[in-house]
Amino acid sequence: MMNQTPDPKRYSAVIPVYNSQKIVGDTIDRTAAFFEAHNLAYEIILVNDGSPDNSWQVIRDKAQAMPHVVAVNLLRNYGQHTALYCGFQQSTGDYVITLDDDLQNPPEEMLHLIEKAEEGHDLVFGRFRKKEHDSYRRVGSRLIGYMNEKIFDKPDDLVLTNFRIIRRDVVDRICGYQTNYPYIPGLSLMFATNPANVWVEHQKRPSGSSNYNFIKILELVMRILFNYSSYPLRFVSLAGMVISLLSFLLGIYYLIRAIFIGTSVPGWATLIVLMSFFNGLSLLILSMLGEYIIRLLNQVSSTKSYYIKEIAHHHD
Repeated sequence: MMNQTPDPKRYSAVIPVYNSQKIVGDTIDRTAAFFEAHNLAYEIILVNDGSPDNSWQVIRDKAQAMPHVVAVNLLRNYGQHTALYCGFQQSTGDYVITLDDDLQNPPEEMLHLIEKAEEGHDLVFGRFRKKEHDSYRRVGSRLIGYMNEKIFDKPDDLVLTNFRIIRRDVVDRICGYQTNYPYIPGLSLMFATNPANVWVEHQKRPSGSSNYNFIKILELVMRILFNYSSYPLRFVSLAGMVISLLSFLLGIYYLIRAIFIGTSVPGWATLIVLMSFFNGLSLLILSMLGEYIIRLLNQVSSTKSYYIKEIAHHHD
């Protein structure tokens, strides 16, 4: 256990908030209680990511009533990673801890993250002894984990989760990275030098259902692929080269056949099949190039990945 003497370090707990009006108040209270119990200097930064329910009213009231709580209301829904990115830029702590708003990451488990970080690690992910998630989320996590290994050189034995602690210098590098599509785990891996895991508990959501559905997972996959890698472009380029080679060989075959055997009735069906195939391939390549161009245009046409509507904090 940590001792009760004052710790000179300051901790920032960043919590993205979306559709959690029934539970986020308890999350704030338990997070503050943890820091108070361990005599730690802290701030809690809550970023409302365009929630359609009353989440903003709940966290705004908490921020106005509690001296160490800041509530940020984004202009619209930008996604969890952009909300975290905003929280990072608002934070001032020597360490930043990220946790969910639904108590699936018990705030009391932050103790394990802090103790592991004190061993000299600049990035520590909580590793869940048992994950209380639906099966489709576990499949999505494995897919994203594979992408993290290939794109961000994630070590094989490192497990990434949303429950983590990041040292200030790593946070500053993340905040300095110019992107309209932040992906916090990947950026953390890019700018940390000594990541680690520590075992923590993971609990079922006390009320409501998770906001992380199949569409959200697909959007995250697209964000990683098209903003942090050239794999889709390389794939279609390789496919184009292979098909071009096969077409060249097929052309030689028909040329030789025509010279030595002669031609038969014109192959209308073959022509239609080949045209459909090559036109489909062309459309696939063009659509993939279009996706890159759209994201590039969004990147250069806006200097910010989010806009803040209002900020609430305690008034003495």
